Amino acid sequence: MTRIDFHTNIPDKLGYACRLARKAYAARGKVVLLAETSDQADQLNEALWTLSGTDFIPHVMAGDPLAPETPVIVTFDERAALPHHDMLVNLTRRTPEGFDQFARVFEIISTDEEDAAAGRARYVAYRKQEYPLTHFVAGQS
Repeated sequence: MTRIDFHTNIPDKLGYACRLARKAYAARGKVVLLAETSDQADQLNEALWTLSGTDFIPHVMAGDPLAPETPVIVTFDERAALPHHDMLVNLTRRTPEGFDQFARVFEIISTDEEDAAAGRARYVAYRKQEYPLTHFVAGQS
């Protein structure tokens, strides 16, 4: 069953997603980053290139011919054909279609009240379906 991890109180969702992708890549994991819009996907793509002067995170947009060999996929289309289903980082305010195909889902919730409310609704929906849930609040020890 899919494990779902909520990370809340995140001031910079894109930066946070990039750091999660870097951590997954370092652990030889494969991750899909699901953006809310095509503009946000483009911003995420750019952020992955500029995250660090010393780190390289191999990534492509969904649908790229190199996607099957690439550990990090960026998309805004949850219906896109994806080459792997290890981890999904959800930056949207909705429950992604097909999330249950992934071994693990990271729900990234910002400090914005509307985003937090949508995150709480997803948390309740996942809990009703009895998915294993964890919750990490940024800024708390």
